[in-house]
Amino acid sequence: MSPLAEATKQTLLDVARRAVVLAVESRELLEDVPQNEALQRTAGAFVTLHRHGKLRGCVGQLASKEPLVSVVAYCGMAAALEDPRFTPMTTVDLEGLAIEISVLSPLIEISSEQIEPGKHGLMVTQGGQRGVLLPQVAAEFGWTALRFLEETCVKAQLERDAWKQAGTRLQAFTAEVFSETGFHAGPQPEMRAKSRYSTST
Repeated sequence: MSPLAEATKQTLLDVARRAVVLAVESRELLEDVPQNEALQRTAGAFVTLHRHGKLRGCVGQLASKEPLVSVVAYCGMAAALEDPRFTPMTTVDLEGLAIEISVLSPLIEISSEQIEPGKHGLMVTQGGQRGVLLPQVAAEFGWTALRFLEETCVKAQLERDAWKQAGTRLQAFTAEVFSETGFHAGPQPEMRAKSRYSTST
C-alpha cells in the first residue's frame, strides 16, 4: 500500500472532523465527501478522538468495498456517538478535541514468531469471535509479541492462550498513522475499536 500524500492526509482529517461535528450537532452521517481518486481507494481505517489529551472514542472498520474517505466519515461519526465505553459526545466535548486516523494495510496471515510489536496490528479470529488491536497499542504499553497476542485474544473475549488453539486465525496489518497534532502543535493521541460490518473489538 503506497503512502498517502500529505494533502490527502489533511483532507481525511478534515473529513473526520466534519463527520464528528455533524454527528454531535445533528446525529447524522456525513455523506458530502470529496471524490478524488486518492480518497476512493479501498482500505480499513480507525478514527481516534482525544479531548484534552484523554481518549474520548475510537472506532475502526477493516477493509471492505467502501472507499477510504467514506470509511473515515463513518468511523468519525461512530467514534463520537457509538463507542460503548463512552456516552455520546455533546457540543461541549468538541472543545479541546484532537483527531487521529490510522489507515490500515490489507490483512496478511502471520505466525506468532513473525509478530513485531509496534509494527504490526493484530486480528485474532476464532469462530464468530474476533479481536483487533492497532500497532500503536503494543508500542504505547511496551508489550512483547506474546503479550500483544494475549491481549488481542482477550479483546476477542477468548482465553489468553487461545492463539495456540487449532482453528484460531492470526492475521496482521500495518497502519499509517497521522493526526491533527501532526499538522498543528498539541498533545498526542491513543485508541479503541468497533466495526461497521463486524463485531465490536
